[in-house]
Amino acid sequence: MTERAEHPEHPEHPEHAEPAADSEPAADSDDTALERIIAVRARGYRQAAGLSVAEMAQRVGISKAMLSKIENAQTACSLTTLSRLARGLDVPVTALFRGMDDEREAVFVPAGHGARIVRRGTRIGHEYAQLGSLRGAHKRMDALLVTLTESSEVFPLFQHAGTEIIYMLEGVMVYGHGKSSYTLRPGDALQFDGEAPHGPERLVELPIRFLTVTAFGDSPQH
Repeated sequence: MTERAEHPEHPEHPEHAEPAADSEPAADSDDTALERIIAVRARGYRQAAGLSVAEMAQRVGISKAMLSKIENAQTACSLTTLSRLARGLDVPVTALFRGMDDEREAVFVPAGHGARIVRRGTRIGHEYAQLGSLRGAHKRMDALLVTLTESSEVFPLFQHAGTEIIYMLEGVMVYGHGKSSYTLRPGDALQFDGEAPHGPERLVELPIRFLTVTAFGDSPQH
C-alpha cells in the first residue's frame, strides 16, 4: 500500500521539468534549420551526381543509415562528417550551408510604378523609369526601363563604372559603344563595359523601349 501511494507523486517530476523542455525548441531552432538545410543540400548534390544512398555512404565512409539520417535531418553532423561529406560530393563545405544566410534584399516594382528619374536626354523625349536598385557591401545593381518617343539629331552619351546589359523590348535603334555600332531589335541583347562612351546613335523605329541593367563592383563610381 505504501509503495502504491508513492507512485502518484512521480508524475509531479515531469511537470516540474516541462518549462525547461518548452524552452528548448527556441534555443535549438537555428540548429534544426541548419540540419534541414544540410539535409536538402546533401540529398540534392547526391542525386545530381547520380549516386544511390548506399554508393554515397561508401564513398564518404559512413554507414547507409547515418547518411539516411543526415538527408532526413534526423541527426546533427560533426565537422569531420561534414568535411567527409563535402569531399565525397566534390563540393566546398560551405555549399552544404547554402540557404542558411539571413534574408537578402529584394526589390519589387509593379508594372507602371517605376520611379521616374531625370537624366540627360529627358527633355528630348527620353523617359527613364527606375525599376530597382540593390546595394550591398561590395556590389550594386541598377535597373531602368527606357522609353524613347521622339527622334533627335543629338543624343547624350553615357560613361560609368560597371557592366551594362540592354535588352530591347520594342522598336529599332542603332546603339553605339566606343567605336562600334549595333542595330538592336526586339529580343536583342547588348552587354558592354560602361567605361566606354555609349548611347543611342539613331532611332530607326519609334517608340523604342528597352531594359537596361548595370552591375557595379566594389566602390562604384558615377
